[in-house]
Amino acid sequence: MTNAADILHQQATRKVMTRLLPVLGIAYFMSYIDRSNIALAKTALGADVGISVAAYGLGAGLFFLTYALLEVPSNMILYRIGPRIWITRIAVTWGLVSAAMMFVQGETSFYLLRLALGATEAGLFPALMYMITMWFAQQHRVTMVGLVYLAPCIAIFVGSPMGGALMELDGLAGLHGWQIMFLVEGLFTVLVGGLVWFTLPDRPADAKWLTQPEAAILTERAVGSSAPHPATLGTTLRLAFGRPVVLMLAAIYFINQAIGSGVGFNFPALLQELGLKSPFLIGLVAGSSGIAALAGVLFFPWMKRRFGHEIALIGVCTAGVLVIMTTFLFSTNAVFSVLLILLSSFFSIGTLPLFWSVAMSRMSGLVAAAGLAFINMLGITGGFVGPYAYGLIEESTGNVFAPYYTIVGAACVGVALVPVLALVIRREKRIVVPPSEQAVPEPA
Repeated sequence: MTNAADILHQQATRKVMTRLLPVLGIAYFMSYIDRSNIALAKTALGADVGISVAAYGLGAGLFFLTYALLEVPSNMILYRIGPRIWITRIAVTWGLVSAAMMFVQGETSFYLLRLALGATEAGLFPALMYMITMWFAQQHRVTMVGLVYLAPCIAIFVGSPMGGALMELDGLAGLHGWQIMFLVEGLFTVLVGGLVWFTLPDRPADAKWLTQPEAAILTERAVGSSAPHPATLGTTLRLAFGRPVVLMLAAIYFINQAIGSGVGFNFPALLQELGLKSPFLIGLVAGSSGIAALAGVLFFPWMKRRFGHEIALIGVCTAGVLVIMTTFLFSTNAVFSVLLILLSSFFSIGTLPLFWSVAMSRMSGLVAAAGLAFINMLGITGGFVGPYAYGLIEESTGNVFAPYYTIVGAACVGVALVPVLALVIRREKRIVVPPSEQAVPEPA
């Protein structure tokens, strides 16, 4: 039976969904566009400034290198100074660097700007996940993460044709089309930083559109009952970085990102290889993967709410990617091959709300700030390895399809890791936290 406290919590949660999630979604939307728009520029960068296929793969992946290295420090700063200031800083600086991509003159400047873009954007995604742990109860988090993931899905669907349309302006003001794309999309991100500054509260108690009882019950119920709470810094580090469940989550995320980035950053070039020539048409077809991804981030959280079994659903998603990539290797029909790549997004992105819900259920407070960033740090290095390995294999073989054999191998590893994750979660649930490490009040 629903009591008054439950009704109050439901009312407050609906308010947060309509006020907070759109701001987080817009920031994540632009981050996805600004990190991935080089996929549309791959061929043009080669023709205009001489960037080779292998150099492109390295540059695409270098973003994730600095992004990963600075994840934990970034989220620790966010924990101390608050999400509003820090996410604003992230958006403004990465927007400026993204716009500066228009000044790429060769491989060295390409590498340096991609490194700078990763450094300035570092911490954004774990910051968004950390905010969900502050504002939403565990039973709502898989849905909320799924809604946040609507942003990259829409970015894939809208951003690719939008970027392609900007590239069609080639010659305007004496600029190449790819220069116009980087400039316009980067400056728009700076404006998003201003939106964050004026609209994003740090915590429920700071939201003027919540009543005091609403803010209080949101804060109370956002603390996960299954998440261990540390009493010392040493315990915090051990819970955030050293637990088997954290390391297994990071490993699975690494595989997911390596496959997704390797395929995604090279999909437009694959479409060119299959015969498409117009940048807008290439962007439109590549962006269609966002439709499949959108279906995935809505379908799998719905499955979890209806049937439970998050780990089993993660297993279904990883197996789905393996089956699709294996089928792709044996496909001889261009249209069917493209459809398979589009469908892979349904599983590879659809699994992510489930993945982060499992991670959030094991963390809260400072452990969540550090632990979520740590998982993202280790996992996102797959975003470096995937495009780099793809570029090396493609250049050494001269075959645009050769990297997919490695992708299938990585998908096999991902499937094998899921039952191991289930095992370590079962074992962790049997461990009792010692009294010396029980929860203590966190600083206000």
